[in-house]
Order: sequence, then structure tokens, then C-alpha cells
Amino acid sequence: MAVAAYPAAGRSRRTGQPSPRATTAPAVAVGIAGGIYGIGGGSLLGPILAGRGVPVAVVAPAALASTFVTSVAGAATYALLSPAAPGDIAPDWLLGLSCGLGGLIGGCLGARLQPHLPETALRLLLGAVATGIGTLYAVQVLRG
Repeated sequence: MAVAAYPAAGRSRRTGQPSPRATTAPAVAVGIAGGIYGIGGGSLLGPILAGRGVPVAVVAPAALASTFVTSVAGAATYALLSPAAPGDIAPDWLLGLSCGLGGLIGGCLGARLQPHLPETALRLLLGAVATGIGTLYAVQVLRG
């Protein structure tokens, strides 16, 4: 059985994972979508990276960092624009900080538990969560 000498296009020769160049465009698109919709870039970036073969143990911290950066930038932008914008676009700081606390707790638990869970279980869990969220969004859109 012959083995390819070079990994698939856009993959690092050393690790077989997507190269930074191959992930830049999706990362920028995720950042823009996360900023516009306020959904946190990690919820989109995680499944994209996992689907491209990046181990979930690498995806989780990257997704959390992405969510943190887009959240801080988005909240600051909305806060700065709110005095001059028509309507109420100011961030709900209590809700945001409450969600951030939940993310901090989840991040700490994940960092401790992840090394003890098999990669397949983590991928299945990520896929189930992404599918569930997608289904919830679709149902909300269809209901109007």
C-alpha cells in the first residue's frame, strides 16, 4: 500500500493538521459572523477546525480564545456606538458577565477532563452539540 509523500493541500507536512494559511480565511469569516450576530466565534470555529482534522484538545482552547477576543471587541464596539445609535444596542453587562463566568468554569473543567476522554467521544459530543444548536436555529427560523 503506497503512502502519499505529501499531506493534503492546505495541511502542514509536519503534523498533518491544517496550516495557518488554510485556516486564516475561515477564521476571519468566523470573526466577522461572530461580531455581527454576537454568537462568539468559537461556536463556529470549533466545528470547522475539528472537521478539518484538528484534535479537539487543540480546538477547545483555540475556540475559547476566539470567543474571548470577538466578545471583548464586540462588546466594546457596541458600548462605544450605543450613545449615538438609534435604539438600544448597549451590551447587557450582567448577562454577559454571567455567561463569561459559565465559560470560565466550563473552560477549567474542560482543561482538566479533556485529557482523560477519548478523541472519538469528544468529536461525537462536539458534533451532537453543533447539530443540536443548528436544529434549534432552524426550528426558530421556521416558526418565524
